[in-house]
Amino acid sequence: MAGFRTLDDIGNAKGKRVLVRVDLNVPVSDGKISDFTRIERIMPTLTELSDKGAKVILLAHFGRPKDGPDPVFSLDPVANAVSAMIGRPVAFAADCVGKEAADAVSAMKDGDILLLENTRFHKGEEKNDPAFAKALAANGDIYVNDAFSAAHRAHASTEGLAHLLPAYAGRTMEAELQALEKGLGNPARPVVAIVGGAKVSSKLDLLMNLVKKVDALVIGGGMANTFLAARGESVGKSLCEHDLAPTARQIMIEAASAGCAIILPSDGVVAREFKAGAANETVAIDAVPVDAMILDVGPKTVETVNQWIDRAATLVWNGPLGAFEIEPFDAATVAAAKHAAERTREGKLISVAGGGDTVSALNHAGAADDFTYVSTAGGAFLEWMEGKDLPGVDVLKA
Repeated sequence: MAGFRTLDDIGNAKGKRVLVRVDLNVPVSDGKISDFTRIERIMPTLTELSDKGAKVILLAHFGRPKDGPDPVFSLDPVANAVSAMIGRPVAFAADCVGKEAADAVSAMKDGDILLLENTRFHKGEEKNDPAFAKALAANGDIYVNDAFSAAHRAHASTEGLAHLLPAYAGRTMEAELQALEKGLGNPARPVVAIVGGAKVSSKLDLLMNLVKKVDALVIGGGMANTFLAARGESVGKSLCEHDLAPTARQIMIEAASAGCAIILPSDGVVAREFKAGAANETVAIDAVPVDAMILDVGPKTVETVNQWIDRAATLVWNGPLGAFEIEPFDAATVAAAKHAAERTREGKLISVAGGGDTVSALNHAGAADDFTYVSTAGGAFLEWMEGKDLPGVDVLKA
């Protein structure tokens, strides 16, 4: 991969202590892991390094511990999940630095895998403290970052370590960076972006960046209401940031200047209450009842969105078109996602998606597996779409 050092550049890894930053911040419900996606994503890197005889030492955070070690945020149970998935033993050390970590590393044989305890149990992690980074580096000969989802953080285990050891991108990081390059870095055109979600305020930087880079921007979700109101439409009791109307108008001006088409809903599915199966109707966007709220875009809007997907060579997707968590307000997101998946399967579209709600929505639609790439990185994916530099990525550049 041009521009970044990858596992291909390491050479002979046999016997080398390889510190691999991974994302094991998995969702846990009732003490059990409810989604193994992030563990699945790191398997190629772990298997490759282990098969080459490296001593594979995993660094990760879990949750947001506030005052040092906390059993609630221990990675100990996650070691068993990693072991079960990779089909080989994964040892665990009760600290990521100091004697316990050093002893566990010293006991490793070539090809062994060891998970060190939560890096965030030490305040030096999030502060990117040089002394803490040095303590981490003492247990490694090589550093590999395979956690794109944490790459927007300049922490000791994501950025500091890369200045102390030879640093490389793991296979998942490599795949992510390749997909992002296809999405916005050097995309096939036309490029269409779909951006949804609740609020414009949380995606201002994103929208301002996208209108300069894409050929068409589809705006859905609650944030579309703010643009509609800025255009003079009545949105009834819909979620809407009326105070951001001037900002929405400015984004539309910037888009026009850059030659980017803004696609807003032409019809909407409205209801008087926000609950599953609520009585609803589809209305033109200029006929929203004053006592109703828009909870999904309508079929005419979906038809327009799909027409833009048909024109696109590249699709970048962040955020649902409606309140997809509640039926029947998932219809538009599901329909557009399935259409994008079909175009991708046919080889007519490069589709890159990311962000927490986006992943859930595409999984809900049964479309995620057919997208070119679906990023599990929330904040990092969003900051990349905003055009920001990611510290954990920049340090891997050749």
